[in-house]
Amino acid sequence: MSAPILSRREWLTLSAAGALGSCMSGWFASMADAAAAFPPRRKKACILLWMNGGPSQLETFDCKPGHKNGGGAKEIATSVPGIQISENLPKVAKHMKELAIIRSITGKENDHPRAAYHMRTGYIGQGSIQYPTIGSLFSRELGLRTSALPNFISIAPTPFLSPGAYGPGFLGPEYAPLMIGNNGYGFGPVQDYANALKVQDLLPPGNVDEKQVVSRLQLVKEMQADFAARRRGLIADSHSTAYERAVLLMRTDAKKAFNIDEEKAPLRDAYGRNLFGQGCLLARRLIERGVPFVEVTLSNAPGSQVGWDTHDRNADQVAALCKVLDPAWSTLMTDLKERGLLDSTLIIWMGEFGRTPTINPQRGRDHWPNNYSAVLGGGGIKGGQVYGKTSDDGTTVKENPVPVPNFIATIAKAMGLDPTKQNMSNVGRPIRIADAGSKPIKEVLA
Repeated sequence: MSAPILSRREWLTLSAAGALGSCMSGWFASMADAAAAFPPRRKKACILLWMNGGPSQLETFDCKPGHKNGGGAKEIATSVPGIQISENLPKVAKHMKELAIIRSITGKENDHPRAAYHMRTGYIGQGSIQYPTIGSLFSRELGLRTSALPNFISIAPTPFLSPGAYGPGFLGPEYAPLMIGNNGYGFGPVQDYANALKVQDLLPPGNVDEKQVVSRLQLVKEMQADFAARRRGLIADSHSTAYERAVLLMRTDAKKAFNIDEEKAPLRDAYGRNLFGQGCLLARRLIERGVPFVEVTLSNAPGSQVGWDTHDRNADQVAALCKVLDPAWSTLMTDLKERGLLDSTLIIWMGEFGRTPTINPQRGRDHWPNNYSAVLGGGGIKGGQVYGKTSDDGTTVKENPVPVPNFIATIAKAMGLDPTKQNMSNVGRPIRIADAGSKPIKEVLA
């Protein structure tokens, strides 16, 4: 299914309503696409599965059976002979031929906000430069300005502690994500996941007809223009951009992408009837309709109320989280493959850091940026392999360390992007997609 491109009637309606302001004037050059018989060629897309809190590598993808640091986590065989992962992920194990496990990520930050910022931007947060999150970067490179859907959508995000890790930085508000089901801290289960996954207020009140809608939009447009003329700056621009995007989505059929009730019950059951599972299903629907970057956050589960920040009862909490993660992730892989989308969709599994190899007195694991795991799969990735190796006790990298900037360069390359490409920052300094000196991991790229 191609990206929802605006029809001529929709363009005229939006223009009359003033919804296509000066910051969107470049869109008119692409109006011919709306009437073309051939949809735009599908580009690469990305789904980021973000494990908020820092997942333990020792109970997921880098078990240490037989060692006291292993904590008793058992390994199981995968679909690739010789590669084993945790028993917590039996369904994901069946997709190993399409996955590449990187067991040697090395970070520099030990606290959640700074580590999330580092992992999600590729840069250490310092000075006055506002680095963009990778969703903003990639959507800028791959998104279509003629799309009625936003090019970056974040499902169930937890931006409270590190809002900069979720923001567009110096790229500006046009590249900020549409946040669905904003989960704040991420603590506690979300019971009403169906409502959380809806974009609120997309329909006008029942007693307001089409003519009134257009008139009201025009009035708001004039008020915004007057305000912006007297108060030029980022805040006014951000408000105008958010408003225009909301109107664009409201006034087209693109909003139907968020109606997961259209999906068959057995498929919804397979994903899991919870916020993360249905969020992954929504991610597939959005990718299918041309959205280039979607992220889905897993931050809680029955039996684990603080996400992956497992300072106590680590083994039990990871097992509980994996009961949500495993069916959703594996079904997402199958669903994309059956629809012919997996070869053009990169899937990333990661968190802000890992957990300590040693187990603390509360039977938990603490923050550990020294070495941890991330997983890549789908488009642009040579699956069926493990890259990097840690010591038998899990405390050091023995082979092929991967600094965070190298990981960012790798996913950029997998997306068909040049990691050395530069964008001008808010301080007038050119900034690369991946930090200077970074190198993609050639071995995992297809």
